[in-house]
Amino acid sequence: MKTIQTFGLALLLFVAASFSTPPAGYKVGDVATDFKLKNVDGKMVSLSDYKNAKGFIVIFTCNHCPYAKAYEDRIIALDKMYAPKGYPVIAINPNNPEKQAEDSYALMQQRAREKKFTFPYLFDDGQKIYPQYGATKTPHVFLLQKTAKGNVIKYIGAIDDNHEDPSAVKEKYVEAAVNALLANKSVTPTETKAIGCSIKA
Repeated sequence: MKTIQTFGLALLLFVAASFSTPPAGYKVGDVATDFKLKNVDGKMVSLSDYKNAKGFIVIFTCNHCPYAKAYEDRIIALDKMYAPKGYPVIAINPNNPEKQAEDSYALMQQRAREKKFTFPYLFDDGQKIYPQYGATKTPHVFLLQKTAKGNVIKYIGAIDDNHEDPSAVKEKYVEAAVNALLANKSVTPTETKAIGCSIKA
């Protein structure tokens, strides 16, 4: 009888855990749904606002994380390089400011001014968007290509292979992926491991 009760309890716990497991997020090839998030200038921004875009470099990033800070200049460079070619950067702060005060909306505005961000820096208020994408780190990149069926995810992962030293980078993953799309070629690799701070929920 005790064995049956133990088995029953274990089964209940397994079922409960199955239902409470968060979704894994998007995979390469999935169509990403649009969002409407508040930018640091107070305006709401959606991907659908960019009528002439060919796609988007969506980057989940934040103020406080050392990895995110190390990549800020490279993110600015990506936007300057690819926005004119149809692939603008869309930066999203996924962190809960109650858990990490440095990632508040007011400090996002301050950071954007200090660094002269050339791209939208959006606040994922209520943390509804990053779980859809499956972002786990800051920074975490999702490269989207606009197609007839929607914004298809073509690459997920890191910006490049060296967060510490830009001059020592050997593999520029995002640049290679966008260049491949612009040349109508296949993206390789389609996925790398994002290196950064965990998202503060």
